[in-house]
Amino acid sequence: MKFKILIVDDEQNIRKGLAEFLEMEGYNVVMASDGDSAYRRYQKGDIDLVITDLKMPGISGNELLRRIKAETPGVAVIILTGHGTVHDAVQAMKEGAWDFLTKPVQELERLKIIVQRALANRERRLKNKVMEEELAKHKQTDLVVGNSLAMRDIMDAIGRAAPTKTSILITGESGVGKELVANAIHNLSPRRDKPLIKVHCVALAESILESELFGHEKGSFTGADSRQRGKFELANGGTLFLDEIGEINQNIQIKLLRVIQEKKFERVGGEETIEVDIRIVAATNKDLKTEIKKGNFREDLYYRLNVVSINIPPLRERREDIRMLVLMFLKIFCIENKKDIKSIDSKAISKLNNYDWPGNIRELRNCIEDSFVMSKGDTIMEEDLPLKIRLGSDNDRRIYIPYGSTLAKSERIVISQTLVTQNGNKSETARILGIGRKTLHRKINEYGLEN
Repeated sequence: MKFKILIVDDEQNIRKGLAEFLEMEGYNVVMASDGDSAYRRYQKGDIDLVITDLKMPGISGNELLRRIKAETPGVAVIILTGHGTVHDAVQAMKEGAWDFLTKPVQELERLKIIVQRALANRERRLKNKVMEEELAKHKQTDLVVGNSLAMRDIMDAIGRAAPTKTSILITGESGVGKELVANAIHNLSPRRDKPLIKVHCVALAESILESELFGHEKGSFTGADSRQRGKFELANGGTLFLDEIGEINQNIQIKLLRVIQEKKFERVGGEETIEVDIRIVAATNKDLKTEIKKGNFREDLYYRLNVVSINIPPLRERREDIRMLVLMFLKIFCIENKKDIKSIDSKAISKLNNYDWPGNIRELRNCIEDSFVMSKGDTIMEEDLPLKIRLGSDNDRRIYIPYGSTLAKSERIVISQTLVTQNGNKSETARILGIGRKTLHRKINEYGLEN
């Protein structure tokens, strides 16, 4: 990135001398002889650093500083000052100037260092801005990330189902990212500008879940001091996400079935029928078919919820997604903590790949946040990882193949996950699989496994 510097001084020799030096250092330089022309040039929007005198015709250097800091706080301003106005330069620094230099500028090495530091700070801010805009597009919790075949299928299912009104059931172990998928479904749907209301059913006592979902009238039970709208009303026009749907009791299941079928309900203790237009997305870590056999879950409700089913496999079944997830978490933590961790060491990645992740993505995120905090440099090293990850599970490198997988799909999973556990080493992967390198390369191309 080639930065552009604006030099402002009414003395031509100073302007040209500074410009020539900075151009030799590889910067683009533009010049202005007074505050008014400098401000007009600055407003074109392509300036990364301003070096300005304090005393000059038109608006002063102090006023130019104030305008720049008000409009674009990320652009540094370096003050040039005569020996008699050092006090004014110090005051300018209190108002946001980056640094100051006395005229004539003879300490060119000091100028070089000051400019380098100011522009390095500018570059960091620009990178952070790009990442923040990226995260703003998808909110942090909306990032459904993965390059595995399973995640590609899930992203394809999200893209197909999101624009519809159909109810969706998301299944998978705790921590696999069911809520992230729900967020993505809502944000890709025509309801994206309407509310996404979330209910974590397992966190609410049975006695208050009904009121939480459907609302209640004043005086309908002890403590009901006023009318309260429930989540169904709040989600009207939007999406209602029911997390851990397998935990709700039979009484609420009946009411929920009616809302899904008729789009109508009454508040607890009320007689008024309320109509709503909502899209239901539910999630569970239970096997609802088993719950149906046990008599714990209604079969008719199950089929109403499970019009489209999205199953998210555990992280141990899609180890090829780990690196991508790690890099995403690092990006998030860099923005949140204003700390620049650029990469993760290959040995650290190997340890992460060889751990079984019983807590899935939630556990991986916590692990990376821990490592991010403990890291002393700009790269996460093996020694930065939590002890349980460093100890690893190298003696238990199992590969999980979903029941019903075709032979080709099974082969793809085996090759992909073996490559991951060997940190991309094709020779070692071929040796473990008992095939030649040429055969492995052909399979990698055939299954689209080359990153």
